[in-house]
Amino acid sequence: MSDSGVPMLTALPYAGGAPGNRGRIRSTPEDFRVFEDLGFETSGAGEHLFVQVRKRGANTAWVAQRLAELAGLKPGAVSYAGLKDRHALAEQWFSMHLPGCADPDWAQWQEPGVEVLTTARHHRKLRRGALRGNRFVLIVREISGDRDALERRLRSIAARGVPNYYGEQRFGRDGGNLAKADALLRGRLRRVARHERGIYLSAARSFLFNQALAQRVATGSWAAGVDGDVMMLDGSQSVFVAEALDDSLRMRLQNMDIHPTAPLWGRGELMSRHDCRAIEEQALATFAEWRQGLERCGLNQERRSVRLKVSDLGWHWLDEETLSLQFALPAGSYATSVVREIVDYLGVASA
Repeated sequence: MSDSGVPMLTALPYAGGAPGNRGRIRSTPEDFRVFEDLGFETSGAGEHLFVQVRKRGANTAWVAQRLAELAGLKPGAVSYAGLKDRHALAEQWFSMHLPGCADPDWAQWQEPGVEVLTTARHHRKLRRGALRGNRFVLIVREISGDRDALERRLRSIAARGVPNYYGEQRFGRDGGNLAKADALLRGRLRRVARHERGIYLSAARSFLFNQALAQRVATGSWAAGVDGDVMMLDGSQSVFVAEALDDSLRMRLQNMDIHPTAPLWGRGELMSRHDCRAIEEQALATFAEWRQGLERCGLNQERRSVRLKVSDLGWHWLDEETLSLQFALPAGSYATSVVREIVDYLGVASA
């Protein structure tokens, strides 16, 4: 904690120890490519126009604003499933609510760095989190260190995943969202716009989750599980309490059919029991005021997987110092949480 009471962003423990290799990411936006996977087909009819764009050097909220202006809509009439990095080349979907209206005149779209790829009508809006996931193609440059050791890490990640930390972009530039969250939760910030309030509360919950996950990584239980764990079925939000680990559960964990979880703090009792609850209570003991503040703000207790499954992980060397990575992640997870387990990276901060 700092003198002001704001939790400081510190280095989080690694599943395989700190990587011995160094590298650089995001040297150019083309080095960090993201492709959204909706996971469903548009219906071809309805009040909502789905628009797929390719954006370079532009943040998601700005693109949504420009789409609204083109169609003469209020900002709330344009939605998207999630934020995408500004310092990236990203293919992303938006939806525009156009009941009884024709499609915009795309000939008037003149935004540098944002190309409209395709459009389709659908009967529902695109809601936050309504994605199967994202595919990534990343280039890591200026790699130093033992190449064989790096590839051993990659094989380990393919087999068991990585800790599902929230990425640094969740907390704002220099952790600024956490400072705002601290003021909000302590009652010092009273007048705040609704969307900003959501950002600050989300940052606080994410920070607490990272602390609980860090404790699991430090104890070596983030992938293996402990008695009293709340397990989440892979590819879903369904959870159940594992009162005691047995051989069947251990095999399901090894096969990545289920994953341990940690709390996203809010109202209600912790679902965890026994050893798992003890770990979570210890990790969050010093954040009582934040926990109480999140409860007062009306958020309800939820769970998030502490393990991130890295699907279709592949790699190849472009030259002796340049590595191309390809993988897919479920919605709500962070590519940088994968990369940090591979190399100690430098790069342009995400926004």
